[in-house]
Amino acid sequence: MSERIKCCDRREFLTTAAAGAGLALLPGIGLPGAGKVWAKPAASVTPASTPESLVKVLYESFTPKQREAVCFAWDHAGPEGGPLRRHVSANWDITEHYVTDDFYNADQKALVRSIYEGIYNPEWVERVDKQLDDDAGGFGEQNSIAIFGEPGSEQCELVMTGRHMTVRCDGNTTPNFAFGGPIFYGHAAEAFDEEATHPGNVYWPQAVAANALYKMFDGAQRDVALVRTGMPGESNINFRDPQKHQGIPVGQLSADQQQHLREVLAKLVEPYRQSDRDEAMNCLLGQSVEGRSGLEACHLAYFAEGDIGDDGVWDNWRLEGPSFVWHYRGAPHVHVWVNVADDPSVRVTTG
Repeated sequence: MSERIKCCDRREFLTTAAAGAGLALLPGIGLPGAGKVWAKPAASVTPASTPESLVKVLYESFTPKQREAVCFAWDHAGPEGGPLRRHVSANWDITEHYVTDDFYNADQKALVRSIYEGIYNPEWVERVDKQLDDDAGGFGEQNSIAIFGEPGSEQCELVMTGRHMTVRCDGNTTPNFAFGGPIFYGHAAEAFDEEATHPGNVYWPQAVAANALYKMFDGAQRDVALVRTGMPGESNINFRDPQKHQGIPVGQLSADQQQHLREVLAKLVEPYRQSDRDEAMNCLLGQSVEGRSGLEACHLAYFAEGDIGDDGVWDNWRLEGPSFVWHYRGAPHVHVWVNVADDPSVRVTTG
């Protein structure tokens, strides 16, 4: 598979009748980190509008040619044969047109921006903007979108992709999956090969918290938790037989260690909106194996491989349960692959 996936041929853009979607172009405002001036949606699109309701407005504003380029049936096939909406990658274009392209008019660009902001925790939008500035020249410059299903129906999802980004907006209409399906986030803050402390990396504090837990382990626990060889490939996030999970069983941690792991988990989900955080936690509560359930059904592994600076601060680590994978690869820069569901039989495609 090529590094970038192109799913549609470039087509001529036809100007849309934005007024029919209830929008009016207002004076532009500078958005943090975007490097562009974006129009505000009309006042009728209120701050209380959900990302899903904005997806519907966006969909209704599209011309036939725009719909042909970015709108697909719910189970439209992807590059590996499974549904395209279940694909995830570190760097890909789900459709050909970037958000900043003239393919979209100003109102549509503003709507996409509002949907993007709504997917994230408001406290994280500026940090994700920084990631996009550093990695892709700003929001929308290398981000493309696709809509699967019809907004307002029982099955609809918008997917946004780009360098170091796959995020989804589904309003909990996607069966089994949290976040609407597998997601990806990453950051190369100052260089492709980052220093051991990952200066400026917005996601490195997650690893700092995870390593603080490792420091709480006694010698025997560290021996079990640290995997010296056999780190899974970073994109290997389909659910595995629990017998193949690596590291230390969470059920073997002390009460204070488990509490710290819950705090790490809170940091992992913190960038996303509350409804997605809640959905992920509900999926996690359903984990069950060998009499353990919830977080205790997971394993936590730290990998000696890829220790930048040989400082014993583990850049690569993985929290894994029967239908839960959060794989953090911190070398040479941060890549994080996430697959959370309530059914271990569901499959995703990666690449």
